[in-house]
Amino acid sequence: MATDPRLARDPRRINTPPQPPPPPPPLESIPQQKTLDGNNGVNGDTRNPTIPRDEGGFKLKFCTVCASNQNRSMEAHLRLSLASYPVISFGTGSLVRLPGPSISQPNVYPFNSTSYDTMYTELNGKDPRLYRANGLLTMLERNRQVKFGPERWQDWAIGKPRLDHRDDRGSAGVEAGVVDVVITCEERCWDAVMDNLVEREGNLNRPVHVINVDIKDNHEEALVGGRAILELADMLNAGAREERDRSGGEWRNGAGAGDGGASSFDDRVPDIIAEWQEKWPNLPALWSLAWF
Repeated sequence: MATDPRLARDPRRINTPPQPPPPPPPLESIPQQKTLDGNNGVNGDTRNPTIPRDEGGFKLKFCTVCASNQNRSMEAHLRLSLASYPVISFGTGSLVRLPGPSISQPNVYPFNSTSYDTMYTELNGKDPRLYRANGLLTMLERNRQVKFGPERWQDWAIGKPRLDHRDDRGSAGVEAGVVDVVITCEERCWDAVMDNLVEREGNLNRPVHVINVDIKDNHEEALVGGRAILELADMLNAGAREERDRSGGEWRNGAGAGDGGASSFDDRVPDIIAEWQEKWPNLPALWSLAWF
């Protein structure tokens, strides 16, 4: 069975049948990393191997969001986790929708309870040629090695420990159920996240940066968007680390006075995004400071 090489080595109306889109391009390989038991991603636990941490030690916590927690958010989730960032991911739709044999026949699944492995098995049993050709099986092969299944943003209990997600890639560091930065991949998802945060009324009194990076929902653009999001994460993390070191304190996001540089970092975020946007002009960005 083919698998995402980065994981294996981890360190639409006509009478004729519709033509499937081209499959995603080959994914660049990632240097092989060992798991705790000495196995690589093929023979050992492929979802949460031990990855060397950044020498600086400090890492912002990230959340990636798209409509169905399938393509764009999962590509970004994977890239961030491979770079040792604590990361979780969600979708904002009412249901998970994947392309079917026609535009009027999508494959629909509920959030939170359906695994990527179940989706893979079902689609592979329905029409393996179609779903291999349009890239869905390849995508699901990747996803099921990242975490159990798609989660819905609106159902996330912010601040509740995520102890049942220990096997997810990037889970180390987000066990407390809070993040520093939310990155959405479509403006309607950004709107959904912002509206939901307003409804929640910020009971934790904890600031969170909500950034949208507008990425077209196809496999090729998801790969490009994943690289861009990783670069943005690196820039944000570098800025946060600088402010933390300058203050000489421990990072305590939302702690107010003596917050270890978090407030100064909040002021720098718009400039960091503007610098990043110059490098990625084809990926329009939005930003707002919100509250958990």
